[in-house]
Amino acid sequence: MKLKNTGEALEVTNSNLANSVFDDVNLQGASFNNVNLSKSTFADINFSGSRFDNLNFTQVEIGACDTTGMKIRGILVSDLFEAYRRQA
Repeated sequence: MKLKNTGEALEVTNSNLANSVFDDVNLQGASFNNVNLSKSTFADINFSGSRFDNLNFTQVEIGACDTTGMKIRGILVSDLFEAYRRQA
């Protein structure tokens, strides 16, 4: 199914959308619960102001990201990087 130039909100439940492609799509304010995004790729994404809870980040790689103000378990990532650099 192809959706193009639509402005309607979608409510998708109990569905298999594996291998779907989202390009130039506004998902601001979207809610994802009980979703399998394993082996997915995210590029040129604006996650500012987003919240992530109860995630499985096993073998996830994060690179070339602006982590300004980003916290993991309440700790600023910049502080974590600084502590790592001091130990190296």
